[in-house]
Amino acid sequence: MAARLFAVPTGARVVSQPHLRTVVVLAAGEGKRMKSALPKVLHPLLGRTLVGHVLAAAAPLAADRTVVVVGHGADQVRAHLAEIAPEATPVLQAEQLGTGHAVRIALDVAPDATGTVVVINGDVPLLRPGTVAALVEAHEGAGAAATVLAAEVPDPTGLGRIVRDADGRLEQIVEERDATGAQRAIREINAGIYAFDAARLRDALGKLSTDNDQGEEYLTDVFALLGSAGEPVAVHVATDHVETLGCNDRVELAALRRLLRDRVNEAWMRTGVSLLDPDTTWIDVTVALDSDAVVDQNTQLRGGTVVGTGAVVGPDVTLIDTVVGPGATVLRSHAVGAEVGPGASVGPYAYLRPGAKLAEKAKVGTFVEVKNSEVGAGAKVPHLSYVGDATIGAKANIGAATIFVNYDGVNKHRTTVGEAAFVGCDTSLIAPVEVGAGAYVAAGSAITQDVPPGALGVTRAPQRSIDGWVARKRAGTASAEAAARAQQADEDASAPGFRASEGEAIHGDAEPVGSASGAGDTATE
Repeated sequence: MAARLFAVPTGARVVSQPHLRTVVVLAAGEGKRMKSALPKVLHPLLGRTLVGHVLAAAAPLAADRTVVVVGHGADQVRAHLAEIAPEATPVLQAEQLGTGHAVRIALDVAPDATGTVVVINGDVPLLRPGTVAALVEAHEGAGAAATVLAAEVPDPTGLGRIVRDADGRLEQIVEERDATGAQRAIREINAGIYAFDAARLRDALGKLSTDNDQGEEYLTDVFALLGSAGEPVAVHVATDHVETLGCNDRVELAALRRLLRDRVNEAWMRTGVSLLDPDTTWIDVTVALDSDAVVDQNTQLRGGTVVGTGAVVGPDVTLIDTVVGPGATVLRSHAVGAEVGPGASVGPYAYLRPGAKLAEKAKVGTFVEVKNSEVGAGAKVPHLSYVGDATIGAKANIGAATIFVNYDGVNKHRTTVGEAAFVGCDTSLIAPVEVGAGAYVAAGSAITQDVPPGALGVTRAPQRSIDGWVARKRAGTASAEAAARAQQADEDASAPGFRASEGEAIHGDAEPVGSASGAGDTATE
């Protein structure tokens, strides 16, 4: 199921394009503090990777070209980009010599780039499309050579500072390791997101030096170079500093995940979705929910999941790439790549695997697993069953502990159960096999041949009882002792002069209970 790029309301709009635009995403860093074999920008966050969120934020710019600078884990990042943004061009920064060096390499593959170049760090997943659009509009509207996105943060530790002159204009951007004590007290920080005039950026990149604490080419030095040459440089301040938060380790990643969860949940509640416990509800940004859907506590909705109007999902549910129809109910269950039809019910403790399709008002109940199967309208699989590679007709009833035996060790085979058929408890349907419309299958049967419509399929062996077996084979056990007591009680009850009023037994004929011929009517609902 294809993921929806902008399932959550974002307020983003495509910016008008008086100029050509190029987006450069910096995604070459190793991210040592993540302590992970996975490149930092590929760590997931509610339905997208870190770099995926950044690309989504830049998408409404409708840039003519998007370049992603890769380095650590380059092959993995390239493969990911081919899946989520095949139009993006990856370029390798084999040796990480600084952000200025990275942008210069990016522009080498875009020699014809003119207009505005937008540069974004690849680890700012909370960045909103509207904030990127506002930065570009402010930059182009002012005719600036370079504009930096800034934010005022409670704790600027570890971040580059925005240094302004006495008139409030940008003087320079200083990395913390190169900052003076007075500059470190500044709480206005560089968010790592920029807009540049392409021609003036190229010129300044050629003048960068490595005369700093890291011995790297800093992209931020472009601002000082342009300013000293009399070129207009500007600062655009983000309205919410949370959008500018980056990710350096797993603690920060978890914090960003919580912040994004809260943003996503609030957005859905404001559209008319009920989240009964938002703190324990995790919804990917690629999920779609219709109004009046209800999501109960401890629920995860992931991938391309869609929940219809009036459906109730949860508590304790995980849905991955699953469609839940209007008015359906999913309780304490797990589903992957499944479809739950309108008014259908699932769970508790059901498992829907890929290809499971429940039609309108179908029921899959407690401890039932369904894989690559269709359950027809109004059909019921209430409990303790496995349904694999099957088609179950409308209004059919599948008794408890029924197994659709679909695998012969080499190949998978299908089973068909017809409309309004009735399958008794503890039955094995050994595929390929068909139970016809309106047919019954006796409880405890192992069905290997088709059952015609309206027929009763039975494969039971006659029952026999071997008297005295426990006394002979299990002498001295609790079972043997219990059997002996019961036999003695039976003998006492049959002795002459026994009185029913003493509560031991009742003499006389009794109405027979049950029938050996009632083989098919032992299913459950």
